[in-house]
Amino acid sequence: MSTFELKDLNECLEQHLPADELREVKRILYGVEEDQTLNLPKSATDIAEENGFEIKGYRFTARQEQTRKPRIVRVGAIQNSIVLPTTAPIEQQREAIWNKVKTMIKAAAAAGCNVVGTQEAWTMPFAFCTREKFPWCEFAEEAENGPTTKMLSELAKTYNMVIIHSILERDMEHGETIWNTAVVISNSGSYLGKHRKNHIPRVGDFNESTYYMEGNTFHPVFETEFGKLAINICYGRHHPQNWMMFGLNGAEIVFNPSATIGRLSEPLWSIEARNAAIANSYFTVPINRVGTEQFPNEYTSGDGNKAHKEFGPFYGSSYVAAPDGSRTPSLSRDKDGLLVVELDLNLCRQVKDFWGFRMTQRLPLYAESFEKASKPDFKPQIIREK
Repeated sequence: MSTFELKDLNECLEQHLPADELREVKRILYGVEEDQTLNLPKSATDIAEENGFEIKGYRFTARQEQTRKPRIVRVGAIQNSIVLPTTAPIEQQREAIWNKVKTMIKAAAAAGCNVVGTQEAWTMPFAFCTREKFPWCEFAEEAENGPTTKMLSELAKTYNMVIIHSILERDMEHGETIWNTAVVISNSGSYLGKHRKNHIPRVGDFNESTYYMEGNTFHPVFETEFGKLAINICYGRHHPQNWMMFGLNGAEIVFNPSATIGRLSEPLWSIEARNAAIANSYFTVPINRVGTEQFPNEYTSGDGNKAHKEFGPFYGSSYVAAPDGSRTPSLSRDKDGLLVVELDLNLCRQVKDFWGFRMTQRLPLYAESFEKASKPDFKPQIIREK
């Protein structure tokens, strides 16, 4: 595990602030007037304690309506480190991570979760920093019929739970190419579909375009028993239009499976998914891995510093944001964890009615501007003094 001097922002606040000040700080920081803690069943907390991972529960409420019943859904977000050294055989590395996360999914089921999401490329180390093709490409597997989807399909059916998991996909029908893909498994255990990462980073050690390119699945929304779900994979959270399109397609909860490291993106982390929830009137679930991963060979970061073998630390801090701008505290920055959040999907429409963001969106205006901006002869609309 990585080490941080500050492991959990919320715990730091609770340790050092008087109760009255703490209440006001949380109102400003998280956008909540009252305590949003969700009491979790002992069966779930016992699993977490026995297996050494953090578990936290929170809730969002909505106004009681006269014509619609509450649409209560419990969402689980899983953040985790790898288990074995990156030099171990591929199948052993993957199985060790499977075993860890299966236990966390069991705890999520005990906590009453209806939908569970993983972090980006959860079955493997985030080895794309190395720019080496082998053995890392061997982690790739088919989205629908691969071993991870088959394994999780059994759990989804057993626990009556939708599972969204992010893998390195091997596309057997199109030249065995590789994609960064999220797979959606229905609570019936059936494969519902997949979405491929729309935006690929070329920054720092995130050399992902060495392995896969931008996705071709556009912005699908998956209609399930527990709401309309979408997935904005990692780097796509930096692109407001990406978030917007999932909203236009009717998403109510958008997961953001990620793998990102401290000091590169941490100042952005608490802002982007929360802002997307506000702008698009839906819930967002950003999930980040934890730990520092060490690779067999040294690699450089292209920043003039010495070559190194470590990648990280990944800072966790998974949270859930609501369409009214409120959010939960995060999971810790360095521990495996399960975040359980109860939410009422009716809040999505209520926020649309109150703020009118969708009503005032003016899509035709921006569609015309985007069309102009996408052409080679585009000229920015700048007015200068003559």
